[in-house]
Amino acid sequence: MSLALTSPRGRGLRIVSNLVLVLIGVAFLLPMVWLVLASFDTRATLTAKAPEFTLDNFTKVLTPENAWIPLGNSLIISAGTALLTVVVAVLAAYPLSRYSLRINRPFLYGVLFGTCLPITAMMVPVYGLFVALDLLNSFPGIILFLAATSLPMAIWMAKNFMDSVPISIEEAAWTDGSSMLSTLLRVVVPLMRPGIGVVFIFVFIQAWGNFFVPFILITDPGQMPAAVTIYNFFGAYGAVAYGQLAAFSLLYSVPVLALYVLVQRFSGGSFALAGAVKG
Repeated sequence: MSLALTSPRGRGLRIVSNLVLVLIGVAFLLPMVWLVLASFDTRATLTAKAPEFTLDNFTKVLTPENAWIPLGNSLIISAGTALLTVVVAVLAAYPLSRYSLRINRPFLYGVLFGTCLPITAMMVPVYGLFVALDLLNSFPGIILFLAATSLPMAIWMAKNFMDSVPISIEEAAWTDGSSMLSTLLRVVVPLMRPGIGVVFIFVFIQAWGNFFVPFILITDPGQMPAAVTIYNFFGAYGAVAYGQLAAFSLLYSVPVLALYVLVQRFSGGSFALAGAVKG
């Protein structure tokens, strides 16, 4: 193996692979550089250039109508969707992980099939249902719908994380008189906190960036989330306020980054199960 890596052919392959990785990294980095530079430039264009640093773009964006209300709406929808999805996914994954039933595999494949349905194909009947139930412009209705569309993948992810928790730990809790629900809440859930954090972030990001569902199911401008109101910076006849768009985009990404840091900080080390089970 080492001879292959140190051979001329191996070195050439390693150089090519490194160059490809560098090009991919630059392709991802350039839009980020433009985003930062354009947010401080009142005359920003599609060209990345050193700006005359000013906070005018942030001053124009940081108003209740442009930023605070839409970001608050996005936070309510995304956090509500993620919380509801995580709770239901953990409860659904527990029997699938701990019991061997004939319906497990067909059920999981059926759940997986739910992820293949395009959201656009469901929106016409969903819109009719929301009109019939008077759920348009309703945050609870949108949260329930987004949670339902996120559940298939969330159940799969939660089950995989739950499989890594040794069942012998639960058996020890049962021996001490703990009920099944108490064991799930006090033993299994704490041990799979990183997995729950991953599922929460996954669902939160999906709901945070969802444009199509709120655009169809919300007609009140005061209830629009940030994913929809970001298009206010695209004017008529192709005019785009690039500086304000970049500033809003930076603000739009802050909650997701903060959530990732918080989850990473408070869930680290929960999968360190070494020594929990004696061989």
